Amino acid sequence: MSLSPIDIGIFIAYVVGLIIIASLVSREKAGHEKDTKDYFLAGNSLTWWAIGASLIAANISAEQIIGMSGSGYAVGLGIASYEWLAAIILMIIGKYFLPIFLKHKIYTMPQYLERRYNHDVRLVLAIFWIGVYIFVNLTSVLWLGSLAINTVAGVDIVYGLIFLGAFAAAYSLYGGLKAVAFTDIIQVVLLVAGGLYLTYVSLNIIGEGQGIITGFEKLTEQAATKFDMILSKDNEYYNLLPGITALVGAVWVLHFAYWGFNQYIIQRALAAKSLQEAQKGIAFAALLKVIMPIIVVLPGIAAYVIIPGLEGTPDRAYPELIKLMPAGMLGLVFAALVAAIVSSLGSMTNSISTIFTMDIYSYYKPGRSQRHYVLIGRAVSLSSLIIAMICAKPLLGNFDQAFQYIQEFTGFFTPGIVIIFFFGMFWERATPASALAAAIGSFLSSLAFFLFWPELPFLDRMNFVFVICLVLAVSVSYMTKQTSDQVHPVEKADFQTTTGYNVVAVAVLMILTAIYFTWW
Repeated sequence: MSLSPIDIGIFIAYVVGLIIIASLVSREKAGHEKDTKDYFLAGNSLTWWAIGASLIAANISAEQIIGMSGSGYAVGLGIASYEWLAAIILMIIGKYFLPIFLKHKIYTMPQYLERRYNHDVRLVLAIFWIGVYIFVNLTSVLWLGSLAINTVAGVDIVYGLIFLGAFAAAYSLYGGLKAVAFTDIIQVVLLVAGGLYLTYVSLNIIGEGQGIITGFEKLTEQAATKFDMILSKDNEYYNLLPGITALVGAVWVLHFAYWGFNQYIIQRALAAKSLQEAQKGIAFAALLKVIMPIIVVLPGIAAYVIIPGLEGTPDRAYPELIKLMPAGMLGLVFAALVAAIVSSLGSMTNSISTIFTMDIYSYYKPGRSQRHYVLIGRAVSLSSLIIAMICAKPLLGNFDQAFQYIQEFTGFFTPGIVIIFFFGMFWERATPASALAAAIGSFLSSLAFFLFWPELPFLDRMNFVFVICLVLAVSVSYMTKQTSDQVHPVEKADFQTTTGYNVVAVAVLMILTAIYFTWW
């Protein structure tokens, strides 16, 4: 299939327009040279709407849209737990985590670990995050994005990889986080508008032109097995979403690690004008997360009815649906998909460069000029994209559900990371040795379960590993002493939030309670 001239025109206008806007917002005032605060934290200038939009744009990328739609096709509505529970987690993070992080005025999450523990903990986690971002996150976004371009526009996958990498570099490499965050506002508008339109068309097709309400009713009848929020043990996909574990177990651990301690997500909040502005941005993002399953999961379930026969390759569901769009709208929806992809690529590469420059390079090469560190950051951003483009196909070419690939392998480290941060923020007795024990124990115990109990669902495995790491961290904390001068005690922060923030939190909880009650 090839795009029509009007679709190509819309897409080219989007690409050119985004690069121009990114260049404009990246310009500095006359006489001011961009420093590390400007490049990595947008000069602490982000407003709530930029933070909220950028959080969603960074999160919703190819692995979310294509991957979760593919999981929606295969698993059903239950996979939406990842989206809906994230809304609750975001509100918790805004109230209890952000006050601590912003009080320390940090650039990176590893930097906080040095403040609380010591440099060894900072270095270990910095290396881990760089590895995961390049070889799991970047590769998956690039691979799925190029797969979508191949399906919709007929472009060879290799050329798709090159285009996405070059596009992301063109609009984000010079301006850094400021260029990424402010252009993400455009990306989110495109993403939501294009995604909702695709859902509308899909439901209207199922409803045979009688509207989306009729279409949704028919969908729940024709794909009734796909509307179980809690999977039973006899479900063929139980190992991917094992029953009640999805609600009370490892999914919470995943979300705390991703939304609370993940550099390329939390970096937006660290760049806020103030704590209150960051919290308003978090609340805005939580509200957007409530509607995301309509955009990223429901189309996959609709594709199960409209395009049967994709069981072996469910990640093709969303790209195949895009091909049903009329001329003009196809270009818009395609642009929305690419918008989601490149915004995540820009966010990830900026965070990789932030961690490498501020946590590793500046430690071993201190005292260099601000311009030097910014140049290093740009070089690292470009290098990470090139490495990910080279590794994308070898790593993901044989996975039919890339979203599960991401969860599977990040889950090796996630339990330990959550314990390190929770203990660091809220338990005075935690020591550097206990943090390292949790990090190393998380990987080794996860690997042992993966090798010797492969049939264990990965969420159940994470529950077991979390308990093991918890016991390890507590035991080592009581067996060691905080002797290093680098170790700082837990600092108290103000956890008071505004009435508006509390109202949003209650609203999110009530909406999600109603959803789970309906589709239990």
